Amino acid sequence: MAHRMLICWTVLVPIGTLLLADEAAVETTKESSPATVFEEQVLVTGGSEAIERLPGSADFVSLETLEQQSYGDVNRILRQVPGVNVQEEEGYGLRPNIGMRGTGVERSSKITLMEDGVLIAPAPYAAPAAYYFPTFARMEALEVRKGSAAIGQGPYTTGGVINLVSSAIPSELAAAVEAFYGTEETAQFLAKVGGATERFGWLLETFQLDTEGFKDLDGGGPTGVRLQDYLGKLRFNSSGSAHIYQLVELKVGKTDQFGEETYLGLTQEDFDRTPLRRYAGSQEDWIDTDHEQLQLRHFIQPSNRVYVTSTVYRNDFFRNWHKLQSIAGVGISSVLDDPANYPAELAILRGDLDNNTGDLEIRNNRRSYRSEGVDVLLDWQIPMATIDHQLQFGLRLHRDSEDRYQEEDSWGMVNGHMRFEQLGQPASQANRIDEAEALALFVKDSIYFGRWTVSPGVRLENIDFLRSDFGKLDPDRSGENLTLKANDTNEILPGVGVNYAAGANWNVLGGVHRGFAPPGPGQDPETRSEESWNYELGFRFGRGVSSAKAVAFYSDYSNLLGRDTLSSGGEGTGDAFNGGAVRVTGLEAAFDYDLGAAHGWPLSVPLGLVYTYTHGQFLTSFATSFPDWAPEVTAGDELPYLPEHQLGATGGVSSRRWSAFFTLAYVDAMRSSPGQGPIPESESTDANVVVDLSLGYWLRENLAIRLQARNLLDEVYVVARRPAGARPGRPRSILIGLDWDF
Repeated sequence: MAHRMLICWTVLVPIGTLLLADEAAVETTKESSPATVFEEQVLVTGGSEAIERLPGSADFVSLETLEQQSYGDVNRILRQVPGVNVQEEEGYGLRPNIGMRGTGVERSSKITLMEDGVLIAPAPYAAPAAYYFPTFARMEALEVRKGSAAIGQGPYTTGGVINLVSSAIPSELAAAVEAFYGTEETAQFLAKVGGATERFGWLLETFQLDTEGFKDLDGGGPTGVRLQDYLGKLRFNSSGSAHIYQLVELKVGKTDQFGEETYLGLTQEDFDRTPLRRYAGSQEDWIDTDHEQLQLRHFIQPSNRVYVTSTVYRNDFFRNWHKLQSIAGVGISSVLDDPANYPAELAILRGDLDNNTGDLEIRNNRRSYRSEGVDVLLDWQIPMATIDHQLQFGLRLHRDSEDRYQEEDSWGMVNGHMRFEQLGQPASQANRIDEAEALALFVKDSIYFGRWTVSPGVRLENIDFLRSDFGKLDPDRSGENLTLKANDTNEILPGVGVNYAAGANWNVLGGVHRGFAPPGPGQDPETRSEESWNYELGFRFGRGVSSAKAVAFYSDYSNLLGRDTLSSGGEGTGDAFNGGAVRVTGLEAAFDYDLGAAHGWPLSVPLGLVYTYTHGQFLTSFATSFPDWAPEVTAGDELPYLPEHQLGATGGVSSRRWSAFFTLAYVDAMRSSPGQGPIPESESTDANVVVDLSLGYWLRENLAIRLQARNLLDEVYVVARRPAGARPGRPRSILIGLDWDF
């Protein structure tokens, strides 16, 4: 890291000297308050208004929208964002699988995930599969930035970036409490309090969730989750009239989660009979996680046209997923993919056949992650006679790691109950550390002239990877069997976005950029980075109470990467696999209209419609051991876990005292394996329509009673067939509670 810190100072010191030296020649009157400018620095879209002329596709989900639906599940809100693909998993949105424009959804590993503009995945360069996801219930906004507009974030630039915006420090002393209780003995609680003076601000917030779960475990027992999330913020700032305004904000967070969760699904026959069943063989499956985050952000406005934001961050994440791996040496994926060939193993899973020889192997899938770095963003506005420029310079110095220390314990099955037999040898399944160090730079110039906005930019990613494998026979890590494997990648990622204001209400947008995803540590020399060229063209319309947009996109991959994970039915090695040339085409569209405001009614009646079409296919044939594609791919095969059609609809009515809002989400059936033509039932999720309802009644101006109904029609559907068998979506659930602001 030493050489990168030297580069950092080499770049920043001359810039800082230049800016401060120029202070005397700069106007001191600021067009907007420095505090407002600082709040915009945590955004990747610039906010809902800035999107209108953004040279690229983007979406901003505001606090008002989140409050209307009372969503704490990010999957459900993303169903209403065009161009985003989501695969459900455990039903609560705690470990979402998110992709954009056909990038693949597995553990959200092909998109850039951020919280308040800072990388938030446990190890985004070394091990991007995000078993941690920020607690969505405490967020006050969500941003999605796609296409050429996303190269300022990285490193995953093909699809784009999702940025979660945490609660801001209030401008005055304020507090809020939300408490709900309902189906499955679910209790959830959100509370926050904070305040500010001219020079100081603070915020304390917590979210708590406890539920027994919706699945029925053979032999009885909970299948739910307990989550505790805590967040604190402190802010110190100059006076608003200071010659050079500065602000420092410290953010500290901690999240603990324990889930009675499993990778074990059902055979199709058992799913058809009892879709919420959990086999006896999953009785000892659970996941325990702990996440700590620290962000220290400094903001300085040396002039009314220059802003510099520097952020030091660190994330520590530990998880142990204690879950069934195999029966008598046969992986659970194999058993449920082909139950007819494994009748004895299936009988043990069901608890119908005793086994006292310890043939049920449960893996302590124990991993520790660390992610830390420095982000610096310089924003420089340069007005000229006929052309205005907004220059952005970005620097990221980052390092992260994943430490695997795993073994398997032996269990038996007696009278339908699992019985412990023998401890595994420590580190006998994995004993290695994967590391990455990255230096990322980007420069972008947004050029405004007349009706045009043109935004050329380039991103540079220099990444060094290292895998230190201590071997399965050295639990103390003495180094006797240590093997080191280093690889690196250097990428130049250009892009340009264009926006043309065709009229008072119309904007035409387009762009082209180079997409990239790093291969990760320990890869073979023939494993290449994921690379693509991506194109988009569309329009935006907005007038009064109505808005619409449609964007066509095309991604031309020279190489698509797949990654072996346990959640994809693999061995969990983390190895990357070349997928060769791939083509993804699609269309994203959205329409919003407030019927009440349009007709001058005393009621607000917002209506919305979103649609996404995506089609992805391999262009080459090859054999592979990657579980998602194995054993072979034929040119023309469609990509797995990519729905061709998605449709979302929202509507509601609200007055001063009451409100009612609904959402409808339709998701097409998805393949679980590459293929062509009709999808075999054994390789398909179910097309489904899920309707949610949120009702509110204000007892007083600041006190409301609320009702949440999720999956109101109680739709039964298969959400996934990986890693092992069919798994259900969450059934109907109803919560009732109070919302109190004071």
